[in-house]
Amino acid sequence: MERLSIARHPSRPKGLEVIQAICSSFQELHGDRLYGDDAAIIGGVGTICGRGVMILAQEKGEETKQKVERNFGMMLPDGYRKALRLMKLAEKFHLPVLSIIDTPGAYPGLDAEKRGQANAIASNLSEMSVLKTPILSLILGEGCSGGALGIGVCDKTLILEHAYFSVISPEGCAAILLNDSHKVDKMVKHLKMQSEDLLSFGMVDQVIPEGEGGFHENKKAVFEHIQREIESWIEAVQAIPVLDLIEERYKKYRSF
Repeated sequence: MERLSIARHPSRPKGLEVIQAICSSFQELHGDRLYGDDAAIIGGVGTICGRGVMILAQEKGEETKQKVERNFGMMLPDGYRKALRLMKLAEKFHLPVLSIIDTPGAYPGLDAEKRGQANAIASNLSEMSVLKTPILSLILGEGCSGGALGIGVCDKTLILEHAYFSVISPEGCAAILLNDSHKVDKMVKHLKMQSEDLLSFGMVDQVIPEGEGGFHENKKAVFEHIQREIESWIEAVQAIPVLDLIEERYKKYRSF
C-alpha cells in the first residue's frame, strides 16, 4: 500500500515533465483528424541524443484545473486514434517510438463508448503489434488495463521501481471480487502488479530504481537513468532489421 501511494503521489513527475527532462527539443502534434484532440495524451517529435523520436505520453496534469483538462490521464477514443496517427507517421519517417504510460485506465464514460473506445484500443493493439519501427514503453506510475495497453505494445518495457502495471486497478478489482472498492489492501498483493513481480514473470524487461522516498524525491538521478536507458536502446535497435523486431515482438506477447 505504501508503494501504491508512491506511484500515485501528487508530486510524482508526469509525462510532460519527463519529456522536458530527456529531450533537447520537442514539437507537439495535435488531433486525431477525426474528432478532436485528447489532452490526456501528449504526442510529438522529440530529440534525444541527437535523434528524432516520436513520443507519446499520458499526462494527468498538475493543478486541479489541469487535471480536469487532462481528464486525470484517462484517454478518450480520440486520444488512442491520435496516438495511432502519430505512430504511423513514425513508421513512415523511420522514427523510433517512445510510449510513456501513466493512467488509472481508459475513460469509461458514455461519450467514450459512443465514440468507439473499445474499437480504438483494439485497433492500436493490432497496429502496434506489426508497426514497422521500434517501440519502447516506459511505465511511469500507473499502468491500468486497456488504458495502458492501448499505447503499450512494444519491443521493450521499462518500469519505474514503484510503478505498477495491472489488468485492473486494485479498487476496481476489490469492487468486482469483494463488492467493496475500499478493500484495496486485500487486492494489491494478489494482483502481482508491482515491478519485481512483473520482472519475474517476464512482463517487463527492466526496472529503473527510484531511490529512497520514490521518484519525486530523487528526480535528477532518476531522469538521468531514464535518459541513459532510452539512449542505449535507441543505439541498440538501429542494427536490428525491422522484420526481425516485429517477429520478436510477436514472440514476446505470445509468451505471456
